Amino acid sequence: MPTPARKSPHTPPPPRTPATYQRSVIDEFRANGGRVGGPSAGSALLLLTTTGARSGAAHTVPLGLVRHDGLLYVVASDLGADRHPAWYHNLLAHPLVRVDTGAGEFEAIAVPAEGDRRDRLFAHAVRVDSGYADHQARTARTLPVVVLAPAAPDTPATPDTPAAPDATERPGDQPASVEVTTLADKLVEVHRWLRAQLRHVRAEADAYFAARAAYEAREAYAGQGTYGGPGPGPGAEPPAPGLGLQLRQHCLAFCQTLQFHHTAEDGHVFPVVARHHPELHDTLERLGREHRTVARVHDALLALLADLGGADPQRFRTELARMSAELEAHLDHEEESLLPALAAVPWPPGR
Repeated sequence: MPTPARKSPHTPPPPRTPATYQRSVIDEFRANGGRVGGPSAGSALLLLTTTGARSGAAHTVPLGLVRHDGLLYVVASDLGADRHPAWYHNLLAHPLVRVDTGAGEFEAIAVPAEGDRRDRLFAHAVRVDSGYADHQARTARTLPVVVLAPAAPDTPATPDTPAAPDATERPGDQPASVEVTTLADKLVEVHRWLRAQLRHVRAEADAYFAARAAYEAREAYAGQGTYGGPGPGPGAEPPAPGLGLQLRQHCLAFCQTLQFHHTAEDGHVFPVVARHHPELHDTLERLGREHRTVARVHDALLALLADLGGADPQRFRTELARMSAELEAHLDHEEESLLPALAAVPWPPGR
């Protein structure tokens, strides 16, 4: 049998593909607290983990990070390629992402900036790193700027973690400093996040429709020739007020988290509770029915969201108000019924 030929010690290593280079940067970043060498040495980086738009699998990429006015954001430049990178499509489909700055990790809602806000943030990114201007010059597409807003309502503001959206407390909400040691604590933590995000969505809906109404009023005023020139014309398209994509992303993050939460309860939490607490059978049946009611309202809201630019403000607000009332009543009832039973279940499992 012939002896297999040995590789020469001078044989060069196989060339690095973009995927293997990216993997090496991720490994080095995690091993050294966010610091890397090579071409990216000295650059401010983060690791962004998104959920695949089609696969549903987690994908992590290293990206340059930019900080400005208390915001943390990234630019979807992909070195000036003519198509948006895959991670950008992922976060449009699944806005809830995970961010690792090297100094810490947090969940965030990814919100592409629009209009003047996008232009201001991109201009600052170019001042920080002129490479972004080179990337923009290579392609006709407008490079998206994505703001990473912490999803947790109690996330403190630090140089690496910007402040979270408003998280006004409500009576009965769990204080941010409480350690989660039982399934009851975990349930309250999730409910607290859902309530905070729902308040945020309502505020953004009001801001969005107010901006849209103001624009339409200006256009109607201009169409009468008040400004000494012709109006926009019957076929003119109104520009995005800038809050539309922001509202969409927060709505999607809220709806997807709510759906995941209810699916986990129906498939795992409720069956376990039913086995150990048969006296709660009727309560669990009612909660399951409430899940289906909330899901129907949630689906109606997503349908309106698909055509946000043409959505009727009154109908959107009515659906949102109905969902809010249904969800608040459901969360209150769930806590009243289940917290005593779940307080005896350690969290995380196996603790």
